[in-house]
Amino acid sequence: MIDFTLLQWLLLFCCAMLIGMSKVGVPGVSMAVVPVLALIFGGKASTGILLPILMMADWFGVGYYHRHAQWKYLWRLLPWAFGGVGVALWVGEVVNDEWFKNIIAILVFICIALMLWKDRRKGNRFFPDTWWFAAAMGILGGFATMIGNVAGPIFAIYLLAMRLPKNSFIGTGAWFFLIINISKFPLHIFVWKTIDWQTLKLDLILLPGIALGAVLGVWLVKKIPDKTYRTFVIVVTALSAFLLLI
Repeated sequence: MIDFTLLQWLLLFCCAMLIGMSKVGVPGVSMAVVPVLALIFGGKASTGILLPILMMADWFGVGYYHRHAQWKYLWRLLPWAFGGVGVALWVGEVVNDEWFKNIIAILVFICIALMLWKDRRKGNRFFPDTWWFAAAMGILGGFATMIGNVAGPIFAIYLLAMRLPKNSFIGTGAWFFLIINISKFPLHIFVWKTIDWQTLKLDLILLPGIALGAVLGVWLVKKIPDKTYRTFVIVVTALSAFLLLI
């Protein structure tokens, strides 16, 4: 597990940095991590590598924005999200790794499309504040986060639909993903068996990369135009996801 080439180590630390950046307001950047890790470890195994990294990074967001969370939206969404996690858990047991990688790639493409569509519809908030919309977003988000840790754009669309202000948006999202990721942790250990002491050791080695990414993320948000950066992230992510399909 720890015996990687120099290039693989560089890619792993870059992935850790991108996760750290995503937790301090760099939108969509963590999407590129999912297909890269799937190429290195395989589809299903990569989810167990990524989950503890996400959990460590989640604490950055919760620690700073926890007071701004809107819990009524979390209680509305979480039961459905747990249902989506359950469906994904079953799917992960019945498909082989090749199909697992294909599902991850398809979900990444769907999430990219949702990101682009969300950008085009900015200001046009016409989503209904109803139980069935929360159910649909919860199940889809739960499935996406269990299969490939790619539920960010789905959850973002739900919170935007609820017209939450910036701090509440970040705080509610931080708590949602921390709760969901903690609930997924034992499933990866005992059901999928994608997390063990070796994978956790690797995740801890990457912790400095997460912290460095958080620092760089704050700097990049100030320096790089948002439109240019988002375009770069989307293109790189789409190319990485395409590699999973070939």
